[in-house]
Amino acid sequence: MTQLQSTIDAILKAGTTPLSSAENGPSGNGQADVPAAGVAAFICRGRETLYHAAHGVGSLESDKALAVDDLFYTASMTKAVTGAAVMQLAEQGRLSLDAPAADVLPELADIQVLEGFGDAGEPRLRAPKSALTLRQLLTHTAGFGYDLWNQEILDYQRAKGLPDRGNGDRADLLRPLLFDPGERWNYSIAIDWAGLMLEEVTGQSLGAYMQDHLFAPIGMSDTAFSVSPAKQRRQMTVHRRQKDGSLVAGEPMPPQPSGDMERGGGGLFSTVADYGAFMRMILNKGSAGCQQVLRPETVALMSQNHICNIRVTPTTPCLPAYSNDFDVFPGLPKAWGLSFLINLEQAPTGRSAGSMAWAGLTNCYYWIDPVKDVAGVFASQTLPFFDKRAVDLFLAMETAVYDEIG
Repeated sequence: MTQLQSTIDAILKAGTTPLSSAENGPSGNGQADVPAAGVAAFICRGRETLYHAAHGVGSLESDKALAVDDLFYTASMTKAVTGAAVMQLAEQGRLSLDAPAADVLPELADIQVLEGFGDAGEPRLRAPKSALTLRQLLTHTAGFGYDLWNQEILDYQRAKGLPDRGNGDRADLLRPLLFDPGERWNYSIAIDWAGLMLEEVTGQSLGAYMQDHLFAPIGMSDTAFSVSPAKQRRQMTVHRRQKDGSLVAGEPMPPQPSGDMERGGGGLFSTVADYGAFMRMILNKGSAGCQQVLRPETVALMSQNHICNIRVTPTTPCLPAYSNDFDVFPGLPKAWGLSFLINLEQAPTGRSAGSMAWAGLTNCYYWIDPVKDVAGVFASQTLPFFDKRAVDLFLAMETAVYDEIG
């Protein structure tokens, strides 16, 4: 065992629930104030695996140790995978980054901008000043939002009698823009639309396309939009942080999509090794073993700042049961690529300027540093998002990596 493995083992063991303290029984209450019930992590440098382990339990209602091949709901970590799939089609000229996206999905031509609400609470809408594009969808500058972080979207849905958080249906995406395309950055449902553009062009479902053109070539055998009955015993349970700091076990995410579509913005299940294989492909300039999944110049394009002088801004939740305030590395300027967060200066952990990263709602996180040729993924299953204890644990792990590799 290397020094780095020993250091990260110590960090993650201290941050997870030991088997001896996990209560059995239906309640799962009374757990210690720990960052996570269980965490799996994978770290690679080039083609070398630096770390691959799991600690704690998959559920506080069980004394079964979390396994390295247990499945976690990646949530918005799906976005980068969808971005890679869409960019394969851009390479081939089958999708254009800058043509009107409505050329592929005509319903996008009918999306309007929400300007506010009338005295009776009715939404006031107008046509956008320009047509939105795939590049804007991939960079969250198209004008869309999420009801979780945008009160205007929440108010619009309630005025229309639509449910909060939606049903997972394509109809949930028919929400107004909050500003004209290209005006600013706002985290959003936009990459769900990008996934639908892929489906329209290929005639395949998003999951089927990914299986053929990403998962099989990369070797991601445990990644999909659904979990087969044979694999459901490997699903991690989602836990919820209580006001007293304890964790309560809930249920695993539903193993099948809840609506009528596979969401490119957040729907994949995976393992840390599978997601690590995806990150390694990005580090290796699109190469996965003997397969060239993306051209090197495409990977370089994806990792560039595509929002110019616009900056990624902090998010504040409207539905605090699902998320805390979110601002990774406060004060550090951040931009967006196709489709990753990009830190424009070196991060306090040692993460190089120009690195790519993002996260998933259930407190799972990753980063890809092409300068230092290192990447890591951290998978817990905890709500609300951006739980300080879980984030601190992830950043401690990341810092240990840079302390070791220099």
